[in-house]
Amino acid sequence: MSSSLTHKSSRQRRQNNLHPGLNSVEYSGQDDMAEDDSEALLQDCEVPAPPKTANYKAELGNILFLLFLYILQGIPLGLAASIPLILQSKNVSYTDQAIFSFVFWPFSLKLLWAPLVDSLYIKKFGRRKSWLVPTQYILGLFMMYLAATVDDLLGGEHGPDMFALTATFFLFEFLAATQDIAVDGWALTMLSKENVGYASTCNSVGQTAGYFMGNVLFLALESADFCNKYLRITPQPKGLVTLPDFLFYWGAIFLVTTTFVALMKKENKNERASREETQSVKEAYSLLLRIVRMPAVLKFCALLLTAKIGFSATDAVTGLKLIERGVPKEHLALLAVPMVPLQILLPLIISKYTAGPKPLDIFHKAIPFRLLMGLEFALLVWWTPRVSHATGFPLYYYLVLLLSYALHQIALYSMFVAIMAFNAKVSDPLIGGTYMTLLNTVSNLGGNWPATVALGMVDHLTSKECVGAEGHGCIGHEAAELCIKSGGSCVTLIDGYYVESIVCFVIGFCWWYFFGPKFKKLQDEGQSSWKCRRRNYF
Repeated sequence: MSSSLTHKSSRQRRQNNLHPGLNSVEYSGQDDMAEDDSEALLQDCEVPAPPKTANYKAELGNILFLLFLYILQGIPLGLAASIPLILQSKNVSYTDQAIFSFVFWPFSLKLLWAPLVDSLYIKKFGRRKSWLVPTQYILGLFMMYLAATVDDLLGGEHGPDMFALTATFFLFEFLAATQDIAVDGWALTMLSKENVGYASTCNSVGQTAGYFMGNVLFLALESADFCNKYLRITPQPKGLVTLPDFLFYWGAIFLVTTTFVALMKKENKNERASREETQSVKEAYSLLLRIVRMPAVLKFCALLLTAKIGFSATDAVTGLKLIERGVPKEHLALLAVPMVPLQILLPLIISKYTAGPKPLDIFHKAIPFRLLMGLEFALLVWWTPRVSHATGFPLYYYLVLLLSYALHQIALYSMFVAIMAFNAKVSDPLIGGTYMTLLNTVSNLGGNWPATVALGMVDHLTSKECVGAEGHGCIGHEAAELCIKSGGSCVTLIDGYYVESIVCFVIGFCWWYFFGPKFKKLQDEGQSSWKCRRRNYF
């Protein structure tokens, strides 16, 4: 399979409604930078682990260049993840949030077009530059286009134009995912064999920094309340930056740096071929199809696609509900900062327990704890409006929120590291990158589709009535506006989020009880059940 598919195992930040950067761990392939496939475990955890004997000083320029490319990669991810929080502050419906959630699917589906990026290129210009340069140019121009139109998309006469907004940002994320494929592939050949391990460090550090700037930093600087309270002497009605300004600035950065890449940066002509690199697009897709048809893989994929249903209400809706209850979106985003050390340490600690022959045991044990955390978050959402916050939420509230997120991270990373370890254990070494990327894609989809469904069902499960205006209802946005214009108010009788939280808990517990043992039993399958018969292409 293509080398760009075999590099990256780090998580891709998609919609983070439980908390920006905290609720979702996604991964997209196996790091193929080491000789031994077993080394993928730590690399997949996003724990920077460069080779101890590597002399990085000779290639410091390439390392810094690669780091900058990954920073650029994180900017679109962070910006897209900030939009749901902005939409929630505009009181859009959860059905609209569900529509926008499709924006975050491209990074989970990029396996579908990655073989094209790897196989089709202009040899004289460079295998990776053939895609990286035009994609980043389009991204830069696209950001400038968004700078001129995003205000209209977010705040038209009748509210945000959700379909146009979703289509625009879906294309935005599609381009970012394509750029990600090209950068991942180039990372394998930009550095020497001795220093190629530093590409994983550049990946995790660069993408995290880019995401932080595009999400947490942007939301803080865009907030008038935050800027007036912490950064200004004289209050102003707007923040230090606006979304159009931020988009235009980074669009210009993309265009300038891409021009430098096109003119000044040369690819390594003596590119090392991946062990499983195929020679054509047809062979790549044929290999994927043969892996999926294997009975053990098919069963594993079916279970992966349903394993995260029980967590969907918590992961997709909780953060939006907290904003709806009055928690400032910029404060919610800033809670990501103290979580970074925990996110680095957890994979290191948990990997000690998943390194044995049965890593899925940890996955199975973490499910009930994570399900209980879902009920705890529902209780936290219920408690939030009852906390006195006329002049802002008190410190003890944020401490409770931070502790809840930290406990949630323990369960989330226990499941993440366990699945990652099992994927590394069963993947056929001869086609490890293709195998791992496929399994990780399925795992990502197993989190994406329940989140979209959970968002879409909140409004349908919510019951409201119009009080103070007889003959009016509150079903739908237009009916609610008519109720208010007639002198009434919409009162929530049943919040669909609480209904979803209970339903998801029951579904998750049933999955754990009935399908959990079958999931663990996959560990007893022999190695022959996971090996794919591959034609000799070489």
